[in-house]
Formats: sequence, C-alpha cells, structure tokens
Amino acid sequence: MAEHHVIVIGAGMGGLAATLRLTARGVRVTLLERSRNPGGKMREVAVNGALVDSGPTVVTMRNVFEDLFDAAGSSLADHVTLRPAEILARHAWSADQRLDLFADIKRSVDAIGDFAGARQAALFRDFCARSSEMYRTLERAFIHEATPTPLSLVLDAGLIPVARLKPYSTLWDDLGRFFPDPRLRQLFGRYATYVGSSPFRAPPTLAIVAHVELGGVWMVEGGIQRLPAACATLAAAQGVTVRYGCTVAEVEVKHGRAVGVRLADGERIAADAVLCNADSAALAAGRFGRKPRRAVPRHGVKARSLSAVTFSVNAPASGFPLVRHNVFFSSDYAAEFDAIFRRGRLPEEPTVYVCAQDRADDSAAPNGPERLLCLVNAPPRGDIQPFEPGEIEQCEENTFNLLARCGLQVDLTSARRVITTPMAFERLFPATGGALYGRTTHGWQGPFRRPGARSKVPRLYLAGGSVHPGPGVPMAAISGRMAAEAILADLSST
Repeated sequence: MAEHHVIVIGAGMGGLAATLRLTARGVRVTLLERSRNPGGKMREVAVNGALVDSGPTVVTMRNVFEDLFDAAGSSLADHVTLRPAEILARHAWSADQRLDLFADIKRSVDAIGDFAGARQAALFRDFCARSSEMYRTLERAFIHEATPTPLSLVLDAGLIPVARLKPYSTLWDDLGRFFPDPRLRQLFGRYATYVGSSPFRAPPTLAIVAHVELGGVWMVEGGIQRLPAACATLAAAQGVTVRYGCTVAEVEVKHGRAVGVRLADGERIAADAVLCNADSAALAAGRFGRKPRRAVPRHGVKARSLSAVTFSVNAPASGFPLVRHNVFFSSDYAAEFDAIFRRGRLPEEPTVYVCAQDRADDSAAPNGPERLLCLVNAPPRGDIQPFEPGEIEQCEENTFNLLARCGLQVDLTSARRVITTPMAFERLFPATGGALYGRTTHGWQGPFRRPGARSKVPRLYLAGGSVHPGPGVPMAAISGRMAAEAILADLSST
C-alpha cells in the first residue's frame, strides 16, 4: 500500500494509534494537529513554573498500548515508564470518613469491612464478580467489534448473559443491590462520570469499570503527556509527516467521497482517505465544511456528555493525606446531577476529583508547592449559555470549601492556579459546548449510539473518544485501531 496516502486530523490518542498502525503497513501518513503538542485532551497546563497534567491522569488496559507499540515494531517499555498504583483512589466524605480502594481486591475487601462492616464487604465481593461477568459478556462483541448492535451482542454472548446485564435498569438502581451503605453506592456510581454521564441515567454495564481498574491502573513517569509524545516521536521516526499548528478548514469531498483537506491558510493536501480525530460533533456542525456534515448524525445539546471546571494548581497543600488519586464527595449526589443535566447549572456542592501529581501511594508530601488537578463536573453549555464570571468564582469557592470540610487546605492565589471552564473547552474542542466525552451514555441504547470508524461519507473515517467504543485513553486507542483496520480494508479493495 505504499502508493496510498492518508491524512489524519488530530494527534489525540485515536489519531496517533491509527497513524502508527497505518505507517507500519506501508501507508504514507500526514498527521495534522491544530495545537503545538500531541495528545488532544491529554494536555499539560503551565502553572507558576510547573507543568500540571490537566486531562486524563492514568492509563488502564496496559495491554492495549503494548499491542500498539508492538504493531509499530517497537516496545512500550522503550518509550515510557509506567508505575502501577497500589491505591486506586482515596475517597472522603468528611474529615473523618475516608476509604481507600486498592488494586488488590483482598485489601479493598478488608478496607470496606473496616469502613462499613462485614456484610458490606461481602456484597462488594459480589459486585466485583458481577463486574467481571459483565466484562466477559461485553468485551468481544462491544469493545472490540467495529459496529456492535444489540443483536450482535446477543448472538455473541447469548440471550441469558445479556439479560443478566439488566439493560433497562440504571447503574444507580443496580448498585443499590450491592451497596446498602449510601457512601459506597455514591462511590461506585461515579463510574458513570468516566464516560461523561449520570449514574441516575446510565446503564448498569458501566460497572465494568471496576473490573478494568482491578486489571491495573498505571501512572506515567513524567506525566501522562509522555505517552502521546512518545507515539508522535515514534511516528515521525518511521516517516510520518507530523505538522503542528496546522488548522484544517475543510475536508474536501468530490464525487461523494473524501479526497483531501484544505487548511486555514488555503493550502490543499490530496489524499486517498481522511481520518478525523476531532469530536464527531465538529463534523456534524460543519466545522470541516458543508459536505462532510452528513458524515455523522448530529446529536442535540441534551445528548452532550459532561463538561468540567478544572483548577490546575501549583501550591502548598496540607491537612489531608493525599495520594495520587483522591475523590471528595458531595453530600447530595442526586442534587449534583440534577443541577447539571436537568437545570444546566453548576452544582452548589460538587464532587471534587483531585490528582496529586507529585504524590504516590505513601502519601509523602513534597516540600513546598505541589501540582494538583482539581476537577468538578459541569454542564456542556460553553457555546450556548456561557457562565458569568461570578458563577465560576462561586464554583471555585464551593470546590475549595468542600475540600476544606474534608480536611484539605490549599494555599491558593491567582498566580498558583489556572481555571479551565466549559467555554475554554469549547474553544479547544469546537462544537461540543465543552463536552469532554462525546455524547452521553444514557439509557440502554446509549452505548450503541456512538458512530463507528466508517462515516457516511466514503473514505472519511472517525477515531477518538467521541466514537465507538467510547471515551478514555485505552478506548480512544482502540478506536484508532478500528479506524486503521477499516482504512486498510477499503484501500486494499481499490
């Protein structure tokens, strides 16, 4: 296939994974990235002289990345150093209510027993068994197949295992069978937010996150941005033309198929196929021209996933024994998601995720300032109803008041933090309103509503967290594999 040329728009993980696989098969690839660095949502923010991871913060499903580097004729270990996290996360509801979950299920069982009693610990074991069963049911037909449907899932896994998934229920209702302790129901309900959704509307299948995390959570030495940077470096070394600061104004379509791109400066680049690693909403909204709009169905504002307000911090912190990953829970989870998804407002008391980038499992605090990412969920209205400055200021006050209530004090000044709002995420990822996970995964059909690798415009393909199999670093890499496979199959037929 040396004679074929593919343009990849966007150096996020999906685009990078497809690029490495395509070039390994002899396809000439040009990778175009609007920003100055690869990674997409895997970004770093400069704060007070330090770079703070301000997007995804961990790697799961390590085998996905080992397979990617193997396919490119290299080795993951030669490019990045991954360290396993023994403590998956430290959770807090108040200054005296804390619970650690561990990569070792026995340690988690013991911790939950101490926290909520022996019966709850036994039910947690039952929940983990159900999560593993769900994963086995879904893995091949849904995660690794290019275009899953309810029928293909039943044909692959069987009707009875699929019925056990309770697809017409919700994650929240299903968790009630395993977690009579409301704090633990809240903790595991948070898995819905991993795909930008509400636990009160998402299907029970999102409980598979528990199984995935027990398979290993990995921290990237030097920051998670090292992973996409390594992919881009390897791609360039293997002959890929990588161009940063390069904005694509239009995907050109002639005779009904994609034939190349036109850049913002007027330059045209011809290609046999185009892979778009931008959010699929940007295609549907016409951000890449009028003709490619039909490539994917346009979903409404109400179908958008969560956005966020993030505080990238480089400041002294004290009073709470932070580990790498920490979650501080609001006192009313239902009110939090009602505010976001029904009323389109920032919650009065948000749940706060804190990634303490300079910490490990031993909780040892650095001397002086440390790098923290503090994230709260927000409605994706950055393009239709921007938040007033006062709303963001109130959100900041509510966020750090909750942390203080749980015992964490952060010495903040304006020079020690950078705030990213849904409006800023809209500028970074146009036509999304700031939604960070594509569309929501609400209702039993939610997991099947994402577009697949092949768009409705021939020779225009899709990858990234907004398409199948969904958001998250490993899922985006899998989407890149699916896109590469589709491109290779279609190019080989001509």
